[in-house]
Amino acid sequence: MTPPTSVQDLAAQWNAARRLYPMYFEMAREFAIDVKPCADLEAGVDTPGKESVELAARWVDQLDNSIQVHQLRQFLQTNSLVTQEGIIHLLEHFMAKPAKTGIIRDKIDFLLVQYFSQTAPSGINDAEVDLSFVAQTLAPIFGQVELKPPVWLNALDRVLEAARRCKSLDELLHAGILEQGRKAKNQAGELFYLPVALVAFTRFGYLMRRAFFRLMLGDLNTILDGLSDLEDRGVTTIDCRRAQFSAQEPIIRLRMICQSWKVMFQAEYSSGSPLRMLVDLRASVEHALGRDKAAAAGGKRKPAVAAKPGAQPPVAPAGKPAPPAAKAAAAAASPNPVPNPPAPAAPVAPRSRSAAAAARAPDSDVSGASGRNPNAPSKKK
Repeated sequence: MTPPTSVQDLAAQWNAARRLYPMYFEMAREFAIDVKPCADLEAGVDTPGKESVELAARWVDQLDNSIQVHQLRQFLQTNSLVTQEGIIHLLEHFMAKPAKTGIIRDKIDFLLVQYFSQTAPSGINDAEVDLSFVAQTLAPIFGQVELKPPVWLNALDRVLEAARRCKSLDELLHAGILEQGRKAKNQAGELFYLPVALVAFTRFGYLMRRAFFRLMLGDLNTILDGLSDLEDRGVTTIDCRRAQFSAQEPIIRLRMICQSWKVMFQAEYSSGSPLRMLVDLRASVEHALGRDKAAAAGGKRKPAVAAKPGAQPPVAPAGKPAPPAAKAAAAAASPNPVPNPPAPAAPVAPRSRSAAAAARAPDSDVSGASGRNPNAPSKKK
């Protein structure tokens, strides 16, 4: 926040800080950010002095610098404290900053997509989400926008079309489509903040999000179908080490995890780790079924490992705990999961090419939950 220079500035900055304080304080608590409460903001003082306003402005600036983009995403998608009005307050705050860094741009971009996702009508299809519709939905933020997009924004439609042609999440990640979206934002520079450009990037982010989650849920369904096929063959365990699970992972456990992931992916998305696991788990199942590239090329099919009748599910050897990602996924499959389960932590094992691509997914802004759209995850209440 810029230093206040008049009575009107003092009042405006104080009111803005009061609106942001509950959200920022909760984010600081949730993400263990080392910051002390702002006494006057905490007390809800109505008419503070200049010193109090300046302290509040510095407190907000400290949180602005401490809260990362992925943390803002996770918080807005999982915390009922944030309303549509709260999103507008956050947008107003970031849009008012005189110097907008790449991080601020990414926060604005996410907030616009999140706001649109929560206000778009249920059941809308992709064809209906044109610039005019998006601009109308964002009118409470921008007012009337002249819809004459510059030619350089046409690149966004080409990226969307490429995403629609993808048949799996792995294909989307390997094709570099997410990176193309990031490149378009970087190349826009200050033009990104033109109202028509903000409308276009909001549409792009929303439609990419829908394509992304369709592929994600499609992968989950493919995995579940593959697990059923393996069970029909009498297979009870498969080698899932590439997905950060064990060499003899029980199929019944994998099914529980996939079902829990369906819920998790519909509720939140805040890091690349679940994507890496999902892509690699599908590859593990395809390999066990003999559908991988080696089998297609005529190579010998590696038989899946079946557990002996009556054998207990394998456990990690002493001194070698299960990878954190696998443990988190298993916890999500528990009969009594905790509310708002966190996304699995990033695995520490070396990542495959698909894993490395998936790790960059958060930077492509194809993340988050859609408020009322059935084809994208819905915001938790």
